[in-house]
Amino acid sequence: MTMEPGHPPANRDLPVTLPSGSFDPAMTPALFRAVFPSVMLPMFMAVGDQTIVSSALPAIAASLGDVERVSWAVVAYLVAATIAAPLYGYLADRFGRRRLMFVALAVFMAGSLICALSPSALWLAGARMLQGFGGGGLMALSQALIGEVVPPRQRGHYQGYLATVATASAALGPVLGGFMTEHFGWRAIFFVNGPLGLLAFLLVLRLPAKPGVRQEGWSFDAPGLAYFIAFIVPMLIALERARHFENGFPFSALALLAVSVIALVFLLRQESRASAPLLPLTLFRQPAIWRANGMAFCTGASLTSLIAFLPLYLRVTHGTTPSQVGMILLPVTIAIGVGSILTGRLVTRTGMTMVFPSWGLILATAAMLTFAAGGERMSVMQILVTLSIGAFFMGTVMSIVQVTVQSAAGRKALGAAAGSVQFSRTVGAAFGVALLNSALFASLAFADPETLGIFGRVVDLGPAALEALEPARRAAVEADISAAFRAAFLFIGVFTAAGVVLAFTNPLRRV
Repeated sequence: MTMEPGHPPANRDLPVTLPSGSFDPAMTPALFRAVFPSVMLPMFMAVGDQTIVSSALPAIAASLGDVERVSWAVVAYLVAATIAAPLYGYLADRFGRRRLMFVALAVFMAGSLICALSPSALWLAGARMLQGFGGGGLMALSQALIGEVVPPRQRGHYQGYLATVATASAALGPVLGGFMTEHFGWRAIFFVNGPLGLLAFLLVLRLPAKPGVRQEGWSFDAPGLAYFIAFIVPMLIALERARHFENGFPFSALALLAVSVIALVFLLRQESRASAPLLPLTLFRQPAIWRANGMAFCTGASLTSLIAFLPLYLRVTHGTTPSQVGMILLPVTIAIGVGSILTGRLVTRTGMTMVFPSWGLILATAAMLTFAAGGERMSVMQILVTLSIGAFFMGTVMSIVQVTVQSAAGRKALGAAAGSVQFSRTVGAAFGVALLNSALFASLAFADPETLGIFGRVVDLGPAALEALEPARRAAVEADISAAFRAAFLFIGVFTAAGVVLAFTNPLRRV
């Protein structure tokens, strides 16, 4: 399918009977009340459970022991959710998206219950994988259901709100996890998904049941799924291992990446031959779709790595306490949401799409590069303002990406399209965090291996840990740490700059 810049595809299969580009402001409140609560809660639960465990890990380790395996609870969820997103999209296009949402909710709730009852760290990791298979479906299907029941021009409005929910739940996850663990125990963070899941089930019942589109002679793409798992699992584990430089370069990460690349070659060959491919390569051949997915990858990398490393940076360079870090992250998170919501409203009003992230990411890149170059000389308030500006303009991407991909794919492939965006964003997040971590610790190790040990003490005690050093040595360590963070945060600007190129060259600029 070819597209001229500035025009939507002529043969787009719309999910409702309204003509393309029509807009009826009077129907927006009714649609909002009927649709948004039904997809908001599943999205909040799925994204929040990606991060809620992080603050509970010390308590889990103390309770279950096996400290070296406790972190698997985080990796297992990420791996499973990444695999599940395109899989649910693939099945939902054929069996109905609301029906698959019920399946995803059931899997997520079952996994949560097993997590809460886990007697060991290995058991918890397995249960988290089951929970992730449900959570990945919840994220992808929430996006697809909006495309199914909302007219194209109004999707930006809803996607903006949904992006805000996803960002807020990711940021609030550690806060809620810490609070619940401290007051009710770590098992409570999983038990709470029971009543929340039942409420989500009732809300999804309000959505209209629309059948999927099944092809004659359709058969499940089992080889494609096997190759896809063989591609994703080694890649994500390799990115996780690449984050650790304490014992030298992790050559095992290279071996895992090699396995992942080989599996990718077989996956692409399988998907090009399959009659009903798990990953429809015809979608990714469309410039509008692969460029939008590239933007999702870059945004996931930049936003997730910023939120992940900002607390560490503020602790080491400015001596901020965890509560102060939370107060700084809150307005940054709000800025992302406001940018996303305003962009969605502008899409609904004007029909224009790519113009907003095209220029917004330029300003986001300028803010991130300014922070990377001089963050150590800024006050906490200056950091807050700079990052909030960057986050606001990064928020222009999130809703645009889903609207673009769904509009280009059409109704028959809404699930696959939504799943591809979720997949791209998740892989981008994992890649971005791993890359920043690698840049940070590699820079410290290259400058002075002894600085790594000092850095660990500074993380525990704050800048006060440097007071025992000689003035010259202290100045050298501070310079090394600042340079390491500068190198790490520079990559955030690189990701947003790549997003600028993808946004300006995307041919689908209106819906």
